[in-house]
Amino acid sequence: MRVASYNIHKCRGADGMTRPDRIVGVIRELGADVVALQEVDRRFGRRGGLLDPVALRHETGMRLLVQSDVSYRHGWHGNALLVRGDPVSYTRSRLRLPGREPRGAVVAELDLGEGKFRVIAAHLGLLRLSRVDQVDAILAAFHDLPAMPTILLGDFNEWRRRRRSALSRLEPTFGLSPSVLSFPSPRPIFPLDRILGSPKGLITDIAVHDTPLARRSSDHLPLTAKVDLAPAQRIAA
Repeated sequence: MRVASYNIHKCRGADGMTRPDRIVGVIRELGADVVALQEVDRRFGRRGGLLDPVALRHETGMRLLVQSDVSYRHGWHGNALLVRGDPVSYTRSRLRLPGREPRGAVVAELDLGEGKFRVIAAHLGLLRLSRVDQVDAILAAFHDLPAMPTILLGDFNEWRRRRRSALSRLEPTFGLSPSVLSFPSPRPIFPLDRILGSPKGLITDIAVHDTPLARRSSDHLPLTAKVDLAPAQRIAA
């Protein structure tokens, strides 16, 4: 299985133009089975969703799993999920994250035909102390859930390394993913986006998706990774 994380920056590209069609083109390039999206809704006004679910499915074969209870919005604090085709099963919950800014995470349990797994998709805050509290909230929620292969991914807004990194708290449970540079898209110098997994060995081949279209379409480049569910499901069992 192939997964991806992509902050679409409200479909605003490096040239300042808002072009949802370019985002759809990048998603098509990814060829992923599951994509976690951040910043899927407008920032002001009604904060409506920016993607057309019908066009998205036609162009990419992916279904938008809307997380908002408001009909014209797509995300929970901007977080939404895409899956290829129709899941065998799908349940979801939402987690409010602490901090000065409104933040949240989407928790979804999915079966795409190869067994059940969990996705936790989040967009962490800009302040380090908020990120520490948010990471702790995600870990507490994870440990309260039944054992299941779990992918944790999103825009974590963390560039610091080792002890100064809020993500170091994730290491005992999720390990630490390679620091893949994804921001800003025209010339990436910061590893803000991450894909992690539990148990160990669930996630491999983490890479940045760096194409001319991806560099134009958002201020972040997407990350991709491979997921091997079979060994993880044996360990969880």
